[in-house]
Amino acid sequence: MKNDQSTRQLAIAIYTVNRHAKTAPDNKQLYSLKKMAIDKLLHSGNAEKIGLHFVDNPKFSKQHSTVLVRCDDFLFHTIPEKEDFNTLPHLGQQDPTTRNPQERMSLKTARELLSTYVDPPRPITVVKQKAKVVPKKSIHTIQNSQNFRSSYLDGK
Repeated sequence: MKNDQSTRQLAIAIYTVNRHAKTAPDNKQLYSLKKMAIDKLLHSGNAEKIGLHFVDNPKFSKQHSTVLVRCDDFLFHTIPEKEDFNTLPHLGQQDPTTRNPQERMSLKTARELLSTYVDPPRPITVVKQKAKVVPKKSIHTIQNSQNFRSSYLDGK
């Protein structure tokens, strides 16, 4: 697979995971997968930070900003780092007319693709352990024991 094609597939996978995370009851895992994938794409040069946007629906009525990231034809928002406020231009409010391309990918495929990209599988090394040999106690050993009781009522 070509690098451009794989970058597009990763962008579609991030788009799919992001779309599902917005409606999922427990979305922390999906958003962390999105963040790790975008961070790796930024580090490899396949994505770029464009600027800062104000958040449309701020929590607790406190205005804050997000970083706008471009990957292929897709735009994503991530949490800004401290140096982003010094290095990136602030673009103001988000443009409601700008939309990502409508692409379809199953959530399972998207998660597998991003998980493999973020944390490639390592070769599995099997460590064989020697089985412990436990000596079996014979009936005669148990019956000759001083602590042996034939029933609960026997006592010590």
